[in-house]
Amino acid sequence: MKKHRLRIKGPAGAIETVVEEPAGEPRGLALVAHPHPLRGGSLDNKVAWTLARAALACGLIAIRPNFRGVGESEGDFDHGVGETEDLLAVARAAEVHYGPLPWTLLGFSFGAYVQQRVARSLHAQRLIMVGPAVSLYAFEPTRIPATIIHGDQDEVIPFAAARDYAEAHAIPLIAVEGCGHFFHGRLRELQEHVERLCHP
Repeated sequence: MKKHRLRIKGPAGAIETVVEEPAGEPRGLALVAHPHPLRGGSLDNKVAWTLARAALACGLIAIRPNFRGVGESEGDFDHGVGETEDLLAVARAAEVHYGPLPWTLLGFSFGAYVQQRVARSLHAQRLIMVGPAVSLYAFEPTRIPATIIHGDQDEVIPFAAARDYAEAHAIPLIAVEGCGHFFHGRLRELQEHVERLCHP
């Protein structure tokens, strides 16, 4: 596996991004979005890291940017709007470098909100939203095949809110029993769920 830490040019300045390439010929590209920047979210978040591990196991190039204002990424928090523009800029840079490989979008909490916005503009095969912050942000119907993975004991985003959103828009929902928002002690299980969704 090859790992690169890059600074990609974005609308608000440099976007710190970790890119990890799987062994062998890559099957696609995976864009990973971390949780809320003002609540400690970064590309090193353990759930974001786990999503990248799952992508790599499925033969995808895992791309994890830091949202603006986090780490070495320039700019200030923009409530999901600028963050969407940043992810699209990272995606365009990846396409220039790697060519037209199919995209998988993965986001955790606030990152899931940003990814469902990204999916309006970036042609992707699938969207996987983990603990999506549906009780805090106005999620829209998804435009591409999507799946939600949510702990049924989530103390941050109520499971009922995720279930209602999933049912309203016919999105498959994987409930992780006895699991909270941050998947403490359940990361391996989360990774296995994502790998099943990403495998051809």
